[in-house]
Amino acid sequence: MTTTTPLIPREHLFGNPSKSGGQISPDGQWLTWLAPVDGVMNIWLAPRADPSNAKAISSSTDRPIPGYVWAPDGQSILYVQDKGGDENFLLYRIDIATGAETSLTPFEDTRVQIIGTSNTIKTAILLGLNNRDPQLHDIYRLDLTTGELTLVLENHGYAGFETDDALNVRLAMSQNEEGGTDYFRVTDNVVEAEPFETTAMEDALTTSPAGYTSDGSILYWLDSRGRNTAALYAQDTKTGERTPVAEDDKADIGGTLRHQDTGVVEAYSVNYLKTSWHALDADIAAAFEWLSSQFEGQSGVLSRTDDDRIWIVWNDPVGAPISTYIYDRDAQTLTPFYTTRPELEGAPLQPMQGIEITSRDGLTLPSYLTRPAGADSAGPMVLLVHGGPWARDDYGFNSIHQMLANRGYSVLSVNFRGSTGFGKDFINASNLQWGLAMHDDLIDAVEWAIDQGIATRDQVAIMGGSYGGYATLAGLAFTPETFACGVDIVGPSNLETLLGTIPPYWAPMVKIFHERMGNPGTEEGLALLKAASPLYKADQITKPLLIAQGANDPRVKQAESDQIADAMKAANIPVTYVLYPDEGHGFAKPDNSIAFFAIAENFLAEVLHGRAEPLGDVLAASTAEIIEGAAHVQGLSASLSG
Repeated sequence: MTTTTPLIPREHLFGNPSKSGGQISPDGQWLTWLAPVDGVMNIWLAPRADPSNAKAISSSTDRPIPGYVWAPDGQSILYVQDKGGDENFLLYRIDIATGAETSLTPFEDTRVQIIGTSNTIKTAILLGLNNRDPQLHDIYRLDLTTGELTLVLENHGYAGFETDDALNVRLAMSQNEEGGTDYFRVTDNVVEAEPFETTAMEDALTTSPAGYTSDGSILYWLDSRGRNTAALYAQDTKTGERTPVAEDDKADIGGTLRHQDTGVVEAYSVNYLKTSWHALDADIAAAFEWLSSQFEGQSGVLSRTDDDRIWIVWNDPVGAPISTYIYDRDAQTLTPFYTTRPELEGAPLQPMQGIEITSRDGLTLPSYLTRPAGADSAGPMVLLVHGGPWARDDYGFNSIHQMLANRGYSVLSVNFRGSTGFGKDFINASNLQWGLAMHDDLIDAVEWAIDQGIATRDQVAIMGGSYGGYATLAGLAFTPETFACGVDIVGPSNLETLLGTIPPYWAPMVKIFHERMGNPGTEEGLALLKAASPLYKADQITKPLLIAQGANDPRVKQAESDQIADAMKAANIPVTYVLYPDEGHGFAKPDNSIAFFAIAENFLAEVLHGRAEPLGDVLAASTAEIIEGAAHVQGLSASLSG
């Protein structure tokens, strides 16, 4: 990497976007988006005919609003918000005509789910509320006009539901003893005693219902039963007959685009190394073809009007910031809406490569590599591991990839066994393999990068959040000579205590954890969990570690980071521990995110000798508490004392 490449400011990568989450109202009259108000992301509204005449319509002053939807009647905006990262999301409504903002679920210790919406019933939706039993969501009908909540179905053991366009509950699902899923018909809000469909554990993460057509005659499924990758099927709800709609040999069928009135699938996506959309409808095919001729990189649909003539579309060229447009299908015009991070225009963003790496036992690991500008030889590398683990890495603009590449590191993200989207065989190869074959995949990827002349053997860091944080701890504890250092963000250190403190609303799904990780209720399962827990091998860690934790994290409790930090401190191993009292499972507040990545890049610079933007006074705007180890991060002690 040439030292003349300008440093991209952290704030440009991790601060608030200028705008995001663009949508259009159902009638096409209004544009909405998320943008800062006094540094906090809020919802904005403007007439489509005059986008410059915009105003903020929400009033969050602390935590950013994470997302919103238009109510089906187009008369209001609905959004959710939690407190301090506790993930107890409540539902709020903003009236478009009056601007009145009201709480629709004024409860404590409650997590709201939107269970069902309708194209024909515009003034009501179905909600799930766990205020009776924190483990279970009862279904209520919410009148969007009056705010009245009416109990529809009291839940006595089901993990989820499917509803139709008439806002009828049609299907309930629960885990069975084998770790699979049973699906039950629901008639007049009564759940039938026997399931009409069932999956074994091997299909549980790759098979699920995907919604009804508007007339309720067809139930779509994403289904891997009898095959490897999940295919799209249409099931006749009267006869049970199933018709295949789409399949792909390398990847599961992903998202779908539905007809606004009928609910019939018009297009579907497949995401192997990159996402591709495939149209089943001629008009949709023509629209996709025209859009692809206008864009470089990937694009997709964010929002559509009820008549489906106006779309909000996004384009991610990877080497430039993501932009959003208003697409008039009749006029075949694209009108610029906004660029998410305009300050990155002209910045030295680097391309991302989709690659395939072969594991030691022959699995293909779809992966992504970003290299520094001008890199033509081996150098320092960061292995960036995704969370989940039942999630995946994707192609596209990635702020962490771009920052690290800009600082002089190659960045490699690996879809290891257990990652989703690549069929059930790939997921099931991870069963009971935490810290074992799942970790081997990451080590194999490092060896590949070394063999390819990308990484220098003694200059590889490991970094990640959630499961990626666990992988970081496991990397330093189980293979201490592989990595020069690690950055753990909200990662569990003890799998036994992790499973003992899962959020209550995960209880109906706990079997999946026991079957795929190890059951702490059995002698064999407990031994497996302990063997895979970095805490018990903390004394084998020899390389520097940076830990970040949110005090309100409901998934990975603060104790998970406390105990590994304490163990390392007791063994006199370098550890830096940063605690955020107002965060949960990751960073919601941009000042906290900027502060953390400031610490992280200076930590990496200390060990791997890459470039770093000086810390300056970045910590002052954040709530970061340095619990331990300021001396191990370049400039951190001076920043704290200054």
